[in-house]
Amino acid sequence: MKKRIIHGSIRVRLVLVFVLTTGVVFFSNVFMYYNINKSIANIDEVYLSNLGLNELMNSLDGLHEYVYEYLNTKSTDSLENYYLSEQAYKNLVFDLKGEVADNNVIIMQKNIKNMSETYLKLVDLSVDAKRGNNIERYKANYEEASKMYDYIRSHISTLNNELFKHNSNNYEILRASLSYLEIITTSVLLFIMVFNILLIILVTRRITGPLMKLTKSANEISAGNFDIDLVPVKSSDEVGIVTKAFNTMTVSIHQYIKKIKESMELESQMKEKELRMTNHLKDAQLKYLQAQINPHFLFNTLNAGAQLAMMEGADKTTLFIENMADFFRFNIKSFDQDSTLRDEIKLVDTYVYILNVRFSGKINFYKEIDESVLNYKVPSMILQPVVENSVNYGIRDIDYEGKICLKALQTKESIIITIYDNGAGMEQKTIDRILSLDIENDNIEREVNITKDSNGIGLGNVINRLKLYYNEENIFHIHSDGPNKGTTVTIIIPKED
Repeated sequence: MKKRIIHGSIRVRLVLVFVLTTGVVFFSNVFMYYNINKSIANIDEVYLSNLGLNELMNSLDGLHEYVYEYLNTKSTDSLENYYLSEQAYKNLVFDLKGEVADNNVIIMQKNIKNMSETYLKLVDLSVDAKRGNNIERYKANYEEASKMYDYIRSHISTLNNELFKHNSNNYEILRASLSYLEIITTSVLLFIMVFNILLIILVTRRITGPLMKLTKSANEISAGNFDIDLVPVKSSDEVGIVTKAFNTMTVSIHQYIKKIKESMELESQMKEKELRMTNHLKDAQLKYLQAQINPHFLFNTLNAGAQLAMMEGADKTTLFIENMADFFRFNIKSFDQDSTLRDEIKLVDTYVYILNVRFSGKINFYKEIDESVLNYKVPSMILQPVVENSVNYGIRDIDYEGKICLKALQTKESIIITIYDNGAGMEQKTIDRILSLDIENDNIEREVNITKDSNGIGLGNVINRLKLYYNEENIFHIHSDGPNKGTTVTIIIPKED
């Protein structure tokens, strides 16, 4: 085994070391486990006899208490408890035994059993006399039973004290044995630790010596120094095999450098292709986001138009239907082409008109538009969803007059669009959640933005389409001072060069 550990392959050496150390640890653990469990079992058995006598005493007290209760109350429950406790006490008296070979202990155990039999007969007679309404008889029997009860308790206490003395001596002996076992266990563990350390040092020295030489040569190669001597091979183990492969690699290193250059060129081509694919993916995502529409809004507005036709004349109904048709015509057209700010603002006007018809003119909408920005091209459907959000989550459920204001102006570098409402406002965590909505997280966006009165294009949709269209991150902002303090949405459209 020594020869195999020193001269064998690394696998054989490691397996032998592992098996040897594991075997030593296993058998030492088995030895310690057996002795510790044996000592614990002995300690557990020391006071079992005392526990049994305590249980016997408690059972006797309970039995006598139930007899007294029945003789005073003559209730069915007390009689049932008496029979149960009587049977339990009989079982404990029958099992009364001890491991102590002492005449006094044996005599006391026999006396307890004999007195218990007499006591049980007396309490039975007392109960029977009580049931037969023989007052003098049950009183006489109960008095005799009480005397016997006191004798039994006295004997049990005396026997318990005798056994406790004997068990205390055994406990001291077991504790001393456990202390010796602790010393032996510690010594064995120290010996195993020293043995394993020495064995590991011996084996690892044989393995790491050649590896250190190989590492030194590898560092020279990595630094660009190829004018070094080949590493000598002195063993046939795995390290020797690796050393031979390293020497072969050193000779053909220039061929590998050439292959690496070719690989880098191929990787560059793949990255270029991946970039084109990413652009296509963005286009597909943009079309997907533009194609979302919720039919609930169409149905609700049609129902409102039908109700208006029933209640009023045809002129107002015609105007309502025309605005509604313009709204959906714009939606369909917008899927295939960009829009202008003029068309986007017109769509907002149409949308507000439809809502005012539905809700009896409760939407107070104001505009401040710089005429010079109306012809700028923008992605379709970027303003109406924001106004819709201001209506649904801003001013719809407030108890004061709600207002929405749309502003559009231009600076030297950008067009700034602001949509303000004086409604319910937003908490900061809600703002952060909306601004962090991702294109792929469609379920969250729908949960936050789509209601039965929505066209299905929420704020997350608008934000992501603007980011994709302009390739800008800092393009959409939401601000609110808190509950009932309104919300301001700002869109910064960069001007094209």
